[in-house]
Amino acid sequence: MSTIERAIEKMAHAAKTRQEDAVVPEDASPIVTPVTAPLGGDVPLGSDDLANIADGAAAQEQDAASSRIQLNFEHMASVGMVTPDAERSQVSEEYRHIKRPLLLNAFGEGALPQSNRNLIMVTSARPNEGKTFTAINLALSIALERDRTVLLVDADVAKPSVARVLDFPGTAGLVDFLADHDRRLADLILQTNLPKLRILPSGRRHSHSTELLGSDTMQSLAQELAERYPDRIVILDSPPLLATSEAAVLAGLVGQVVMVVEAEHTKRDELQEALALLKPEIYVGLVLNKSDRPFGADYYYGSYGP
Repeated sequence: MSTIERAIEKMAHAAKTRQEDAVVPEDASPIVTPVTAPLGGDVPLGSDDLANIADGAAAQEQDAASSRIQLNFEHMASVGMVTPDAERSQVSEEYRHIKRPLLLNAFGEGALPQSNRNLIMVTSARPNEGKTFTAINLALSIALERDRTVLLVDADVAKPSVARVLDFPGTAGLVDFLADHDRRLADLILQTNLPKLRILPSGRRHSHSTELLGSDTMQSLAQELAERYPDRIVILDSPPLLATSEAAVLAGLVGQVVMVVEAEHTKRDELQEALALLKPEIYVGLVLNKSDRPFGADYYYGSYGP
């Protein structure tokens, strides 16, 4: 159920309660504008109610999110991450090169034709090749753009790492939303001290995580995240493609994929096997990670596929 549908259902229930409690004179003729609610509710909503639904639902995420985390930029810089006060560092320059084609694909004049092109999955062939480090830095770099906002989603539900790397307590998140229809997305998204960055943690572990990620609820969530804010990029830190089945499921929901390749470690046949799991029409960027040579020597970002 989307946020807007939940808002409609809640307002329908409130309208019904008001209708039952109201004392109406016998000669009065209350005027109500009838509206068919998408959830099949039989309580008509007034036109004033409807006028507030879309605005109220769109504002829920920012207004209701009560949790805020403080990112330790000093520590992050010490371990080689992008930070707001190090605009000309080597890592900042590297991620400027990485993010530029992704942003052009999502919003530029030559934007990709497929849907959800602002949903970007960051993955790798095998574990420990640097996908979480890349996903976090990519989100941080895009959050420093003047006209973009970022939602970083820890979608590695089997081995979540975003909270550990950024050093904040584990909280409810994506899995809880998918497993519990009463959960509100707005209550699970964390604000940060980087104004344009939000984080959706992985949440609790679940024995049917693959099925949850492949559910209609997840598809609806992906569409809602892609369409709710026109300036938003959604970064999904995904499991490795060859380690779990969840990554291939997530790949069917996004418009772009960033494949992290570890220098001197990722095998060519494993990379080819991982790429074969992706749909042919998807845009795939390859990022060389953990190279000990300076930026500009063998640093590489390229695309695979059409």
